[in-house]
Amino acid sequence: MTRSEFKKNWGVLSALVSKDFKRKYRRSVLGILWSVLNPLLMMVIMTAVFSYMFKFNIEHFPLYLILGNILFGLMSTATCTAMTSIVDSSSLIKKIRIEKAIFPIEKVIFALVNFVFSLIAAVCVMIYLQVFPSWQIILLPVLLLFVVLFSMGLGLLLSALGVFFRDVFHIWEVFITAWTYATPLFYPMDLLEPWMQQVMLFNPMYHYVTYFRDIMMYGVLPSGTEHLICLGMAVITFAVGLLVFRKTEKKFILYV
Repeated sequence: MTRSEFKKNWGVLSALVSKDFKRKYRRSVLGILWSVLNPLLMMVIMTAVFSYMFKFNIEHFPLYLILGNILFGLMSTATCTAMTSIVDSSSLIKKIRIEKAIFPIEKVIFALVNFVFSLIAAVCVMIYLQVFPSWQIILLPVLLLFVVLFSMGLGLLLSALGVFFRDVFHIWEVFITAWTYATPLFYPMDLLEPWMQQVMLFNPMYHYVTYFRDIMMYGVLPSGTEHLICLGMAVITFAVGLLVFRKTEKKFILYV
């Protein structure tokens, strides 16, 4: 990619993020505050349900809950929006020559921007519960790099497959719902049977959510092995997604 092409693609990417941002909060009285209020309101509802009705004994449960929800929400939102990005941009793809990977990547970046605002909600909960992170919080950018790479890989893969098989859109929506319940977002890991805990180790989002809680809530430094697992899952997923996307992108114009 030449320098001029990079500038052009960066300009398009920035414009798309700005467009999505304005479209999401247009005609909304509270506007961007919803990115902060939404996770807080969900936390209150889910805390009432799972903490009082199911009696989960988790210290600082509201914080445990909101941290898991916003990180999983980053991946979920990124992949669900990236998945349809090529099909949704069909008119633009047919009119001009443009780097097609920009569309799913932009959706992931936009989800990351929204995550930053949702993080403000988590900080408010931390202050209320008087839970303050230690120096391990400096690893937050590392974690976000892992999750963004992982989400981009899934987004590229799903957006490419979705061009040829629209059923992918519906299948993924069902899968992401199942994945939500298969990840310990609102229940403790030790609630599961030993064999289920072993299976959970193959769930990438379990590792990312645990990493997030460790550095934000527990002041625990993730081990070197955990870093390698998180990095490996992110890199492999991104590589596979990019490979499939590059192999199929020339045929997009025939199917969108």
